This record gives sequence, C-alpha cells and structure tokens, in this order.
Amino acid sequence: MPQDNLASPRDYRLTGPEAARAAEKGLVSASWYQSPISRQRMKQLMQRRDGPALLDTAIWLLTLVITGFGGYWFWGTWACVPFFLAYGVLYATASNPRWHEAGHGTAFKTRWMNDALYQVASFMCMFEPHVWRWSHARHHTDTIVVGRDPEIVEPRPPSLFMMLLSLFQIPLLLKTMGGVCRHAVGKMDAQEQTFIPESEWSKVFLAARIWLVIYAVVFGAALYLHSWLPLMYIGLPILYGGWLSYLFGLTQHVGLAEDVLDHRSNCRTIYMNRVLRFLYMNMNYHLEHHMYPMVPYHALAQLHEEIRHDCPPPYANIGEAFREIIPTLLKQRKDPTYFVRRPVGSSRPATDAHPQAEATLG
Repeated sequence: MPQDNLASPRDYRLTGPEAARAAEKGLVSASWYQSPISRQRMKQLMQRRDGPALLDTAIWLLTLVITGFGGYWFWGTWACVPFFLAYGVLYATASNPRWHEAGHGTAFKTRWMNDALYQVASFMCMFEPHVWRWSHARHHTDTIVVGRDPEIVEPRPPSLFMMLLSLFQIPLLLKTMGGVCRHAVGKMDAQEQTFIPESEWSKVFLAARIWLVIYAVVFGAALYLHSWLPLMYIGLPILYGGWLSYLFGLTQHVGLAEDVLDHRSNCRTIYMNRVLRFLYMNMNYHLEHHMYPMVPYHALAQLHEEIRHDCPPPYANIGEAFREIIPTLLKQRKDPTYFVRRPVGSSRPATDAHPQAEATLG
C-alpha cells in the first residue's frame, strides 16, 4: 500500500521543475490506456456488495481480538511474542488495503460502512484520512508521473538507508506525526495545498486533533500503568507490524516505468496465496485495480481473467517479483533512468530492462 520517504537524492516534489516537466510532456489530465472489455461485463464486475466486506472485516477484527488477547494473556513472557507479531501485521499491514478499498468506496455497497472502515483503518495504518483521500486520488490520476504523483514509494535513485528505515515504517511515522501536529494547529504545507481543496482543510485539522487526543490517552495509560502494554496495541504496531505493508508497497510499481500512460508498464500483478490475499485485500491484482479502479476488490480476480490476454504475464509469487525488484533498485542507484520494461500482452518476449528514455505511451 502507498507512502512517501522523508527525503531522497532526487526531488519528487509536486511543485517546481518536476511538476512543470510533467505538464510539458502532456502527462497531466491525459487519457490512460484501458484493456478492452464489454460494457455489460464491466457493469457486472462493478457491482458493489456488502456481504464480502462484512465477512472479511469480521474475520479481520476477530483475529485482531484473538491475537491481541493472546499478547495480553502471555504478557511478560516470551509466549506473547508470536501473538503480538501476528497482531502487528493484522493491525498495521492489513489495515492499509482496507483503508485503500474503503477510500475508493468499493469495499461495501453501504456508504456509511465504507466511511467507518476508512476512518478506523486510516488511524491504524497512520494515513491521515482526508490528506490521503486526496493524495490517493492524485495517485490514480497521475500514477508514477514524476512531479504529480505524491505516492511514489521509492524515488530514483533509491536510498538503501531510507529503505531500511521504511521497513520499520520510521519515515512514515515521523512524516505522519509531523503532519498531524502541523494540522492540529491549523497549518497546511505547500505540497498538500496542490491536491487538497481548501474546503477540506477543516476536516484535516479536526481529524488531526482527534488523533492527538487518542494518542495522549494511550500514552497516559502507559505512564499510569508503568507498562508498555497499551502502546503495544496502539502506537507501536506500525513499527513492529508494518514491514509487510512496505514490502507489498514495493511490489506495486517500484522499478517499473515512470511518466507513461499505460498501467501495463507501471503496475504489477502478482499471484499470492489465500493468506496474503486476505491481508492484502486482493491488491496483488494491482494492474487491474489501476486500470479499472471502481471494480471492487472481490471482483479483481475475475477482471484479471477478462483482460489478462492484453496484459503482461503476472508474477508467479511475491518472491519472483522481488527477484526482479532488488537488482533493479541496485542498478537504479547508479543509473536512475534504468527501469523494467514489461511486455504488453502474453505473446510478447520476456521482461527486459531499458533506459527510461525508451518508454512508450500506450
């Protein structure tokens, strides 16, 4: 799921020369390629239902309660460690795609259910709800367009030190809390003003103040009890349970083409087992999601079958994806123009890498 680094050797700000360059290239408000699919079939796939997300959310919350209770029951012994490790992944990693799907309004058919899940999951994965709603809208409009997309996970050339910190979500934690404190006193930074309407600013400020109250209560409880236990449930899970969320985020776009108007060139679809698909809420079908973002998560596998003939071959598993991503990141440290070019259509040659200048649109 999506996040920004605190800093990078390359400037990916949404104002200045990078943004101007994107406009000059005609990449702003441009039309994206979509694989052909019949209107009738698309209408079927876009049907929203409450049932799948109700079951999914019930299982998620139940597993959170079970693992959280196990951590409490065995607190003070080594037996609590596996329970909290599982709780952390369920809290910090599984909340990310739930934030994402509810933000699209496609998790549930009932609007208030989407809104409720969105607010709760936003808090858990430390994405300010109103900031990230607009940030993610821009991400879909200008996916991996440098100077426009505020959710590029690893700018080029990548920083291995920042990646190590991101594995423990430290940049996200510091960036988010800095934003929360700034918003709590009624201030917006210059980048946020480029994609968040002024009419939404009051909601940003209110949410930040509510967050600070919650964290203050949790910290107060920890101090009163002279125990880390309250923080193990709220606050610390992002540090000890967010590693899988970061790895998922790397697989989505990292190492692929920038500044193109074809999601087949800048998104990955990866086959995953049932457990990972549950945690990730089917976002492993990431190409399909970006091409048709209003298709609910529970229909993405069906969408994949409909358009796979027109798309690059999916990766067999997450390991195969990282066998491509890691060498590409290392090469990009020396040559930031290097990227993986995905074949368009299953009949094309195997994946190869080319300089960015050779990227084609559509």
